[in-house]
Amino acid sequence: MTANSGTSGANPSRRQVLLAGTAALGAAALTTAGFGSTAASALPGAGGPIRSPFTLGVASGDPLPHGVVLWTRLAVDPLADNGLGGMPDRVVPVQWQVAEDEGFRKIVASGTAQARPESAHSVHVELFNLNPATEYYYRFRAGDELSPVGRTKTAPRFGAQLDEFSFAFASCQNYPVGHFSAYSHMAREDLDLVAFLGDYIYESGAKGSIGRPHAPAHETFDLADYRTRHAQYKTDPDLQAAHAAFPWVVVFDDHEVENNWAAGRSQPDDEPDQDPAVFRKRRTEAFQAYYENMPLRETQHAWGANMRLYRRLTFGNLVDFHLLDTRQYRDFQDQDKRLDAERTILGAEQRDWLLRNLGGQTARWNVLAQQVFFSQRDFTAGAEDSFSDDAWDNYVAERDLVRDRMAKASNPVVITGDVHANYVCDVKADFDDPASATVATELVGTSITSNGNGVEQNPGDAVQLAENPHIKFINRHRGYVRNTITPSAWTADFRVLDHVEKPGSPIRDRARFVIDDGRPGANLV
Repeated sequence: MTANSGTSGANPSRRQVLLAGTAALGAAALTTAGFGSTAASALPGAGGPIRSPFTLGVASGDPLPHGVVLWTRLAVDPLADNGLGGMPDRVVPVQWQVAEDEGFRKIVASGTAQARPESAHSVHVELFNLNPATEYYYRFRAGDELSPVGRTKTAPRFGAQLDEFSFAFASCQNYPVGHFSAYSHMAREDLDLVAFLGDYIYESGAKGSIGRPHAPAHETFDLADYRTRHAQYKTDPDLQAAHAAFPWVVVFDDHEVENNWAAGRSQPDDEPDQDPAVFRKRRTEAFQAYYENMPLRETQHAWGANMRLYRRLTFGNLVDFHLLDTRQYRDFQDQDKRLDAERTILGAEQRDWLLRNLGGQTARWNVLAQQVFFSQRDFTAGAEDSFSDDAWDNYVAERDLVRDRMAKASNPVVITGDVHANYVCDVKADFDDPASATVATELVGTSITSNGNGVEQNPGDAVQLAENPHIKFINRHRGYVRNTITPSAWTADFRVLDHVEKPGSPIRDRARFVIDDGRPGANLV
């Protein structure tokens, strides 16, 4: 992220050296110098001193011009059955520091947070009074133990002229079916932000076949289950490295609670949570665990079965991110009602908020960061058609309303997860008329691991390309999408892995698409 009057970032090669060893930069590479003495003694626990409480790493999120959120969660035994990470049933003070340098010689902010057992000993520090467009380093201390070091960056001032902004987006990381190798590559990118678009955990009790079975070994239903599952995912060193390298913005989809849930309704099956009251309790506890394990602000705190995740983040005069929640407020999936004018995937309040934002003052590029396929996608050859009921195709009237408002905004781009494949789509003024105007662009990112190693294309993809001429690209390898935005163009690199069922895959650029300023639609280059 480059601002004309902002602070320049660290040299990328030096940053890569730092981040490549970030897991070792806690107690091994840094001393406790600079911390006060109040937490200097070891943490007493039922069985003696608590050691290595930072097994889940560190993270930052939701950058604003004046600050970011810092996160960690204490867990000496991350997979403990009760979901509390082996921590004692008491409040633990956690000191934190923010510095301009990775050696913590120029500390600019510090304090003490309280890690409470009722919040699974998670810590959310909301920083204020930092400088805009500035790189910072942060760490935590509990007792004599130091956390790994994280790097973060504040957003530019509102309206500041930006020459470049770089971010990656990812989704769908199923632990038992693949290694998170994509994140080891992502952590070495030169990015300002990572956007995660849903399915951070999966709720099943799957064992997989690669030696990474889910913990607990059953489907998640209660708070302890969800806390343990989140902790298991957070122990992955590649995921930790990507969290420590950049600030993240996150939204959930379905698997953070249960596959294909919608608003207050569980997926139709034979589980006990078909009772709405039972499912509401499950959703409440899944939301609590989600907040505890993500670098989110207090305004995103779960309150019962409700959690406001939709929000807007602005990066100078260049990019507005409209982060959407397409799961919590939607009408239940129903193919027979897909054309009903009153159906909603956003809910009235979120829809009105989005339309107001897109209708007001916006940056040069406007991003809808959301979960499920936005463009029309007909799966059947010939005169017949068929559509996904878990996508915007099941909510046609609202999709058209949002599309028409996007068409009036500056350079609208939809970024999407969910479908475990890379797609590039022209968003058409009329999807049934290929000659109609292209009004926006949709970039769909593949999964980190879900569906295993992946392939170039499935047999049915030829049908999709033929039936949907606005779909310009399909690829089914695993990876993420790296994006570089300037005032004149948006460049999207689809970064893919050779395999995920064993660790250490190399990465390559499968395709590069460019969207020119003022000209909706992406072009292969």
